This record gives sequence, C-alpha cells and structure tokens, in this order.
Amino acid sequence: MVSISVVQNKPLPKKYKYGIVLDAGSSHTSVFIYEWPAEKENNTGMVRQIHTCNVKGKGISSYNANPDGAGKSLQECMVEAKQKIPAYRHSETPVYLGATAGMRLLKMEDETASEKVLASVEHSLKTYPFSYQGARIISGQEEGAFGWITVNYLNQNLNKPTGTLGALDLGGASTQITFIPQQEIESGDNSIDFRLYGNDYHLYTHSFLCYGKDQALKLSLSKKLVSAHAASKTDPIEVRDPCFHPGYNFTRTVQSIFDTPCMKAVNISSGIISHVGFGDWSQCQQSIRKVFNTSRCAYSKCSFNEVFQPSVYGKFGAFSAFFFVMDFLNLTSDSLAITKQKLEKYCSTPWKKIVENYPLVKEKYLSEYCFSGTYILTLLEDGYNFTSENWQDISFLKKIKGSDAGWTLGYMLNLTNMIPAEAPDTRLMPYGGYVTFMIFFTLFIFVLFLLACLYFRQSTRKAQKGII
Repeated sequence: MVSISVVQNKPLPKKYKYGIVLDAGSSHTSVFIYEWPAEKENNTGMVRQIHTCNVKGKGISSYNANPDGAGKSLQECMVEAKQKIPAYRHSETPVYLGATAGMRLLKMEDETASEKVLASVEHSLKTYPFSYQGARIISGQEEGAFGWITVNYLNQNLNKPTGTLGALDLGGASTQITFIPQQEIESGDNSIDFRLYGNDYHLYTHSFLCYGKDQALKLSLSKKLVSAHAASKTDPIEVRDPCFHPGYNFTRTVQSIFDTPCMKAVNISSGIISHVGFGDWSQCQQSIRKVFNTSRCAYSKCSFNEVFQPSVYGKFGAFSAFFFVMDFLNLTSDSLAITKQKLEKYCSTPWKKIVENYPLVKEKYLSEYCFSGTYILTLLEDGYNFTSENWQDISFLKKIKGSDAGWTLGYMLNLTNMIPAEAPDTRLMPYGGYVTFMIFFTLFIFVLFLLACLYFRQSTRKAQKGII
C-alpha cells in the first residue's frame, strides 16, 4: 500500500514542445523560440515565448546582391536556439521563417533575387538539427491577422466572452490594421476568419505596403524633392524639410530616395541634394498628409488610397515601430492634444541640442524621430480615423506577459493546431480506481486481521485445555 501510494502520488513530469519562428523584417531579422505543453488544451497549444535573438546586420532583403550572406547571417542566433532547446527535442522542433514587407518589395523589384535570398536562408536552416518547415514571404493580410491573434492571446481574450483588442502594426516598409468591426465588411480582400478556443472570429484586416515609417519617409522626401527641383536652380538641390530639426543639414543622393519600387524614379538633373531641416511641426504634418490619397472612396467608408475600412471600434494595441517611436518620444500615455503639443516642441528643438541630449543614439535614427512621430500621429488620425475621443483607446505595447507583441507568436499559435499532441503521462491508475483499491485493500487487511485474531484465540484455548 505504501509503495502504491508513493508511485500514485508522485508528481508527473512536465512535457514541453518547442517551435522557432524567424521574423525576417525589412530592417532586421529576429529569432523567436516558443514553448508549449505537449498536451494541448482546447485544441490550441498554450504557447509562450522563452527566448529571442536579434540577428546582426540588416534584413535579409538587403542581401539581394549577395544572397549567400542572408543565410550566413542567421548562424549566431540559430546556434543559440540549439543551446536553449533540449537536445532530445531538436529533431521534432519546427522551424519557420516568415519574410514580411522588405521581401515583398524585393519580389516586386526583382523576383529572381528574392528567390535566391529565400533559397540561401532555406539552405542555412536545413543545416541545423531542427525540423525545417519552410521559408516564405507572408502576405500583409497574414501579418496583420497573426498580430491580432498575438495581442489577444497574450491578453487572454480568446477563451472568454469579453471583447477583443484591435491590432496596429508598423514596420519599416508596411503598416497593418486588424480588428473585429461592428459593420459588414464591404471588401472581400479585407476579410479573414479564424477559429480559436472554440470561437469563430470574423476580422477586418488591411496591410499598406510602402507605408511603413522608412518607406513613408522616402515618399515624403520625394515629393519635397520634386517641388524643390522645380523651384531651384542650385546644385546640389536644397530640400528644406519641416520634419527635421533646425540646424540639421545632411547631404544625400537622389538615388537613396528613389531606390524603392514604392515610387517611380524622377528625372532630376542633380544627383546630390542638401537636406536642410527647419523644424516646423504643423508644416511637417501638412507635408505628410500629401502621401495619403483621401480624395476618392468607392465604399461607405475608407481609410486612404481608396481602401475600405469600417469605423475603428474598441481598444487597440499598437506595437513594433508604433511603440518604439512613441516610447522614445515619451508619448505613449498622453491625450491627442498633448501629444501634438509635445511633438511640436520636440521638432522645433535645435539639432545640436538633440544630439547633446541623446549622445548614445545613432544620428541617422535620431534625426528621423520628428518625422516618425508626426507620421504615426497622422497615420492614426487622418489614415485610420482615430479621434481625440478614442485616442486613449490605443495602448502602445512592446511586450505582454514576457512575450513580444508581433505576428510571430500568433503564427506559432496557429501552427500548433497542426502539430500532433503527445499522449499525456498518466498515473498508475485513475483516481477513482486508486480510492476503490485502497478501500478494498484496507478492508481486506482488516478482515485478515480479524480472522487472525479469531484463529489465535482458538489456538490459545486448545493449548490451555491440553495443559489442564
């Protein structure tokens, strides 16, 4: 009985499985490792992030002229992954690489180059002891939808009847908006369905390629350059920019602005421009509004560029560059009016003072925060149609419960539905059987004890009679 009790009540070992997702973005690649119980719950594994590694260098799309370098760049982070995941799980750990807007743009520009880059990362990932499951360019719709799954999963909204959180994602080359609307989705291209935890979700989602913060800067600069070229006879052309700080002056090539399939090259006589800032937030916002086309809409409502969008509804989580820019500017918790006031003050600060205040930040990134902050505000207000009334329904997020907000966890969560669960470890016997056995065995011992007592008493009496 003691032996059976010890075995029966011994704690069962926890069994985990692992998955690796590589987020190959336009500016960099990150490797995320996820862990979940081997026994799935409600048909969706309970996934959590246990490690992240940022690949050194730029995104894989930057290796278009040197495809082999794309695969080699992943080596350091993949070695880390081998160390983080138990060796006995290596062969069954799936590895997925999802490339986003940077590779979408490269495919538009040079499909052969994009295929060579993907072949390079595929060859590299196959050299590791994991179960390689593919490297592909994910669509903007998928990126938006999986980001929505991530923020709602981490906030535990998917297995309870409360409302869900909309998702706002901003990268270097694209931006996504995803939420459950309160009206019919008039455009089939913007609709996607999911079933999670036994619930069906009908989402509105759209991805704007070329409207990430880096590509938007090029769009805005190109318009200013064309205007400056038409009005100026100087060489190099001077482009006065209200989105850069007073005293900022940088010489750049025309090619650096038009080296993207997001716009057509313009015939400009000079190949060099002098980019001069004068820090006027109001004029900056007016110049940014020119990159959004809001003049036409074939639906009942639109965001911009003739894309259908229902009215935003409910709370939203804004992550990736939305968070990083607004957090740097300390604008994650203010009202819309105060956000505008702070941005106006920041943009008008002399460039020399900005450099002194932030000596550890690279000047390239530091110089763009005025533009990026104003672009985010304009995108949310004029593009996605947020107002002062619902501005604070937006939460700027980096991590939720230890996991990064982004599309990769949602992707991994969705994929766990296709990973067979292991049979759970079981105890020696079911609880009911264990209780029944213990009662029966106790009664059996008790009966044996009574019989032994009766037998002993009878034997004693016979012995006493024999002595008499």
